[in-house]
Amino acid sequence: MGGFVLAEYGEHDYYLSLRINMKNSQNPSLTELARMIDHSLLHPTMSDAEVVAGCVLARDYGVATACVKPYHIRTAGRILEATGVGICAVIGFPHGNSTTGIKVAEAESACLAGAGEIDMVVNVGKARSGDWAYVTREIRLVNEIVRSSGSILKVIFENDYLSDAEIIRLCEICSEAGVAFVKTSTGYGFVKQENGSYAYAGATPHHLKLMREHCPATIQIKAAGGVRTLDDLLAVRQLGVTRIGATATEDILNEAMRRGFPGSLPHPRLKD
Repeated sequence: MGGFVLAEYGEHDYYLSLRINMKNSQNPSLTELARMIDHSLLHPTMSDAEVVAGCVLARDYGVATACVKPYHIRTAGRILEATGVGICAVIGFPHGNSTTGIKVAEAESACLAGAGEIDMVVNVGKARSGDWAYVTREIRLVNEIVRSSGSILKVIFENDYLSDAEIIRLCEICSEAGVAFVKTSTGYGFVKQENGSYAYAGATPHHLKLMREHCPATIQIKAAGGVRTLDDLLAVRQLGVTRIGATATEDILNEAMRRGFPGSLPHPRLKD
């Protein structure tokens, strides 16, 4: 897939208007941009060495967190200790199919291992079945164990699979539960296309606006899936997004430095 907004989704004119507005607004600092990023280290084929390198990159750019699979939490902790960069761990990832008890246990284990933030995938099948009692209980129980551990919960919807009505209902449930963030996608929610290939839209303006409109200001929005450039990051920021999941962290922040955004980063790696 391409970047955050693609013409085939009918969002081209909206994207152009966002770029015009961004040109007329004050640029955020490099630190503010970096603190919007959860550097994603979640691909199933990533080796231990690649995860270590990714955590070092997260440290050098001063991002919000390194987002890792549960078995890499302690590795990330050794690299990121006393740097100000947090550890985000995923549970029920990427499809949300674990039982509620397993998700609660996985979340508790991740928090005890050192994760300050937890990204949990909802049970998409239960949401699509309209079993909102199940979904509500699961989110409530996971949020309770995460908060009791001193961490925060982000709830991943996987919007590509859901209708607007289902997204709105999830926003209402998360609002009632008092989670910290709602999140668009895992980045792995591929949908079969008419030609037989698989693709996903990820974070679209329509879904981000819908989520912002149906959550109180106390709940933040995380955009994931398709936010790959500095312009993508600035565009979702205009929509009220305060965090993104990204693998293109280095490219995004290097481009911000090239454009002269104010401030500095700890140890950036500018390329010729």
